[in-house]
Amino acid sequence: MPFKNLDDIIDFAIEKEKEAADFYMEVSEQEKFSGKKEMLLEFSAEERKHQALLEDLKAGNVGQKLDDYKFKWITDIKRSDYVDEITYHPGMGYNELLMLAMKREENALKLYNELLANAQTDAQKKVFKMLCQEEAKHKLSLETMYDDFMSEMGD
Repeated sequence: MPFKNLDDIIDFAIEKEKEAADFYMEVSEQEKFSGKKEMLLEFSAEERKHQALLEDLKAGNVGQKLDDYKFKWITDIKRSDYVDEITYHPGMGYNELLMLAMKREENALKLYNELLANAQTDAQKKVFKMLCQEEAKHKLSLETMYDDFMSEMGD
């Protein structure tokens, strides 16, 4: 995807985070079970945090939050690597919702790794590295939830 400059890249990433937050919000409204609703609302809130961080980066206000951020290696157990793209439908199973979300996080992680490779300043690199880590944490959490759920189901 051709970008003219870093602002175009950041605008693109902001739109992706908005789309993700809106998606999880809309899906939460279609779910009947409170546990699934709550999980989806948490996903939406996390995506909004990423959106705000990117908006701060674009405005030149990365600030103390970024300076205090602790980087660490996040294990990739690669469950989503074996999942095809899934389309949401109301009432889908909990395991399917988890697969849908972990695939979305995998795609976001790929995007931020690409943006990290094209970042021009140390601050930009740090933001994209942080977003990579955040997406990797979400992916790992979802994959772990999926494994735990499937184990409980006897799979």
